[in-house]
Amino acid sequence: MIRLLLADDQALVRGALAALLDLEPDLEVVAQVGRGDEVVDAARASGAEVCLLDIEMPGLNGIDAAAAIRRELPEVRSLIVTTFGRPGYVRRAIEAGASGFVVKDTPSRQLADAVRRVHAGLRVIDPDLAAESLIDGPSPLTAREQELLTHALDGAPVATIAARVHLSEGTVRNHLSAAIGKTGATTRSEAARIAQDRGWL
Repeated sequence: MIRLLLADDQALVRGALAALLDLEPDLEVVAQVGRGDEVVDAARASGAEVCLLDIEMPGLNGIDAAAAIRRELPEVRSLIVTTFGRPGYVRRAIEAGASGFVVKDTPSRQLADAVRRVHAGLRVIDPDLAAESLIDGPSPLTAREQELLTHALDGAPVATIAARVHLSEGTVRNHLSAAIGKTGATTRSEAARIAQDRGWL
């Protein structure tokens, strides 16, 4: 039996995934959590071998949870299962240590097969997303630009962003200006939305 942990902040989705995967004769859901920062402890306590992670969760997103699993439990594999099929997410997830990336509308048999392949040490990536990820290439944004664009998502003014990250307003403007140029946007809010849509944030 392959022991699975499901991490998704939507209880209904989590329950449906568990019910589908438990129908497979060689798969057993041994733990379920609704927060990313609960994944490592729950995986350790349950003896999970493969963790299926949503991306957008409270506490810790799925990509950061995959990195935590690789760091804390290197023998445990992780598979991103998400609604957000953004090419930039694929690259970031694999770099963080995830063994696979599929979208939630994947048929249940294919999802079960993806779990088996990941458990066997193989990499599984949705083919359409893999192709888009190759075409789009890596994120052109620096870590600082990504951080500042994340703060710009809610429309915060430069002064507020500067106070949040403990930088001068001029430095924040320079980084945001560079990010606007790299995304082809005309405003920082537009740059933040473009970066988010491409999975760079």
